[in-house]
Amino acid sequence: MNDLAKKEFVLEDVPGVGEKIAEKLRQIGYADPMAIAVSSPTELAMIAEIGEGQATKIIGAVRQMLDIGFTTADKILEKKIATAKISTGVQSLDKLLGGGVETQAITEVYGQFASGKSQLGFQLSVNVQLPADKGGLGRNCLFIDTENTFSPTRIIQIAKTLKLDPEKILRNIFVARAYNSDHQMLLLDKATEMIEEKNIGLIVIDSLTSHFRSDFVGRGELAPRQQKLNKHLHTLQRLADAHNLAVYVTNQVMARPDVLFGDPTAPVGGHVLAHQATYRLYFRKGKEGTRIARLMDAANLPEGEAIFKITENGLIDVA
Repeated sequence: MNDLAKKEFVLEDVPGVGEKIAEKLRQIGYADPMAIAVSSPTELAMIAEIGEGQATKIIGAVRQMLDIGFTTADKILEKKIATAKISTGVQSLDKLLGGGVETQAITEVYGQFASGKSQLGFQLSVNVQLPADKGGLGRNCLFIDTENTFSPTRIIQIAKTLKLDPEKILRNIFVARAYNSDHQMLLLDKATEMIEEKNIGLIVIDSLTSHFRSDFVGRGELAPRQQKLNKHLHTLQRLADAHNLAVYVTNQVMARPDVLFGDPTAPVGGHVLAHQATYRLYFRKGKEGTRIARLMDAANLPEGEAIFKITENGLIDVA
């Protein structure tokens, strides 16, 4: 987390931002300095309803405050050391991920229906609230539900298994239902102001791509869909970096009829999602009710598999 993120950022202190513009930026979710810094003058001018000249001045001032530019590798190492891990509750899966779901990163799980993607999201929503010595962050969760799959009952079951107060655990998970891709992106913009206030350490989106598939149908809509998805993913990564939080997203799969051998399924999202996700896992059903998790992509970890089961009490290792 940079120095500006550590101390309170006040929009009114930015040259060119008055009280009215500051309020407008907050309303559209641009209270985060990084969101302003990486915006283009045209984009900021349009959404804030100001002139491009003023937008350029504001962006320049914020970039100077953030000291965006080159840095030495030892500073990058310091940032990497500051990352933390949230335990999945499954030892083999934690080992596969190098210790658990990492902060400052996007972890994507894709797979067919009932493969365990949402169940891991529920488990993490509880586990993030555990203290660090128990595999958590001692922080709360923000959960964006795009398919009406969020289950308070499952949260209660997992909390009781961990001997936690179910009511307290539920109060620390902030859930929003997204009804289309625009609403999903708006919710993420609004999340910026909640992260520090509610001590958010984990953002879950279940599922990331569902609305993007339904809102953009046909080959002619592929380019605008991918551009919009790319922007959404960059917003997630900015939040993860600025607040040292973890991002967990589930993804759907599509059939590949041209594949004659092997698994004829592929994750939705194409190269945009493949490049943006730090850790990419594929979940599939195994024998006797087991689930198999395969690490498909991670820059610093080898490919491998972990086997687990989904029980009433949550995710468990297979002996």
